[in-house]
Amino acid sequence: MLALRQCGLGWLALSAAWPVFAAEPAVWGEGMMVKVRPDNTAPGSSTEVRLTAARNEFVSFQVVLHGGDRGLRGVRARLPALEGPATLTGPDVTLYRQAYITTKQGSEPGQPVGRWPDGLVPDTDEIAREQRNAFPFDVPAREARAVWVDVHVPQDAPPGDYTGTVTVEAEGGFQRQVTARLTVVEAVMPGTSSLASAFSLSPAQVCLAHLGRADCSHEELQPFLVRYQQMALEHRITQPRLYLRGSGPKAWSDFDATWGPSLDGTAPTRLSGARMTSLEYTGPLTAGGLSAFTGHMRERGWLDRAFALIGDEPPIWISYEQVQAAGTLVRQAAPGLRTMLTSNASQLKPTGLVPLVDIMVPMVNHLEGTDPGFVGNQTATYVEFLSRPGTELWMYQSCAIHGCAPSVSVPQNQPGAGWPSYMVDRPSTKARAMEWLSFLFGCKGELYYETAGMLPTAWTDQYHFDGNGDGTLFYPGTPAIIGGRTDVPVASLRLKLIRQGMQDYEWLKAVSDAGDPAFAHQVARELIPNAWQVPDDGAAFDGARLRLIQRYGELTLGNPSAPRMGGAPVSMPLEPQVPGGPGEPGGQGNAGGCGAAPGVSVAGVLLWAAWALGRTRRARGRQPTHGVSDR
Repeated sequence: MLALRQCGLGWLALSAAWPVFAAEPAVWGEGMMVKVRPDNTAPGSSTEVRLTAARNEFVSFQVVLHGGDRGLRGVRARLPALEGPATLTGPDVTLYRQAYITTKQGSEPGQPVGRWPDGLVPDTDEIAREQRNAFPFDVPAREARAVWVDVHVPQDAPPGDYTGTVTVEAEGGFQRQVTARLTVVEAVMPGTSSLASAFSLSPAQVCLAHLGRADCSHEELQPFLVRYQQMALEHRITQPRLYLRGSGPKAWSDFDATWGPSLDGTAPTRLSGARMTSLEYTGPLTAGGLSAFTGHMRERGWLDRAFALIGDEPPIWISYEQVQAAGTLVRQAAPGLRTMLTSNASQLKPTGLVPLVDIMVPMVNHLEGTDPGFVGNQTATYVEFLSRPGTELWMYQSCAIHGCAPSVSVPQNQPGAGWPSYMVDRPSTKARAMEWLSFLFGCKGELYYETAGMLPTAWTDQYHFDGNGDGTLFYPGTPAIIGGRTDVPVASLRLKLIRQGMQDYEWLKAVSDAGDPAFAHQVARELIPNAWQVPDDGAAFDGARLRLIQRYGELTLGNPSAPRMGGAPVSMPLEPQVPGGPGEPGGQGNAGGCGAAPGVSVAGVLLWAAWALGRTRRARGRQPTHGVSDR
């Protein structure tokens, strides 16, 4: 017994003498669909990310750091270029430091509160091309931080494989690398989104956020609004309001000089040919103002994108009598100017106002909902409206999808599912879903009531209409906050996800146009079974996109007659009820076989899909799952 006790004491002494090894800092590559929260992200190990893109498309990924037990100080990251058949560098490669906003109450009951990644501080900004203060930054011990990387593939970049290395360095000689492998396929994405949009921006909020007051003159505001429009176009959306409501240009020559490039597709954007897809009349609702606006739009060839908003959600915010008066005035004073109304067919038809509306914009939860009167897919109720030439169906999401009033919850927002959402503290998939649903419903555009609703406090507080980030998609990039000399807009992570949704729409449309609309609809429905069942799994979105890219290659390879992405518009069919015929999913389509564009490996694309699915699911194991109408 004594010997045993002595042996035990010996082992105790030996174990006490062993060193305790501290967890070392870690750096790894991650896809764009994981929100890296500081407090609950476990260290990863992947040293490679794989990307696939068309020419003139953006792709994004993240480089994530964990401080381990000692943290990191003075972190810097760089990606000089991606090398392949050409060199992708300069403005086409942008690194950002992810900034965090602290939520105090969740957008949904039970939603975790605390720090969420959203603001993206650029290393070199996209607008003024000035060095900003993205780097250096510190990573505290036992916390995570992330660098966001955007890569734009120039329109003239040859297809093929590209490789670049992100080098991360910190004080004390710390250095790690993450390799980015990009496959560029034989397709050119249009610079102007095929899905029109009207994402409003409040000039007054821009004035307050950047100049500290609410009484800016037109001359003071104009440079800021131009920069915000450029940022919007680079994210494939349009800000349709160019002036304070109730005002317009003092002279058409000034308007043309300022906004002509954005309307004609000659503005200095990285997306070749990007142009505005909508333009709202904001002048006084008078016959003279409407007539002058319409005449000039017609003269410059912009009338097909212009519209007058004749009401918002009647009878809640405006009476049906007021809608009738506004619509009648536009019809009489401005023939050819389209009218827009946020409403739905079921509510509007009994009023007799349908003939006064050209663009009807229901909420997403009224196009495929759960409330009485809107259960299931409601597109059939718009057939009569859409039979009139010149009419369009758009869609919007609002606070109705998370609950506009305190303590109000929407029961469909369950873990793993829920409505599309532009809230900071919702899964990334929710901000990418609207454009998939727009394709399924045959919508021609998307409306969002505001993108700068809480711009002056965006860095610290965006809680609005019972949601974090409702109506705010930008941050004010003032020199005091992000460095540099020039005020610029700063994109949110959510804006990047909306851009990705817009690009997903292009792939859905391209497959449909090329001859297999049934396959495109099948992929979209398998991803999103109902509008209130948007999955939390980011890998599912990435995998669905890659299926579309592969199918597009099959349809167009060796078939010069197949419509190409970005070609002449093809009528967008509603969701087919019974797939079949030549375009049946998995059938031969127009091309047959399985292949990809010359110089592009389908095997590489499929390997990327497998990698993405595995990476994101492992990441989910490290983290918890969880229109104008907003007033």
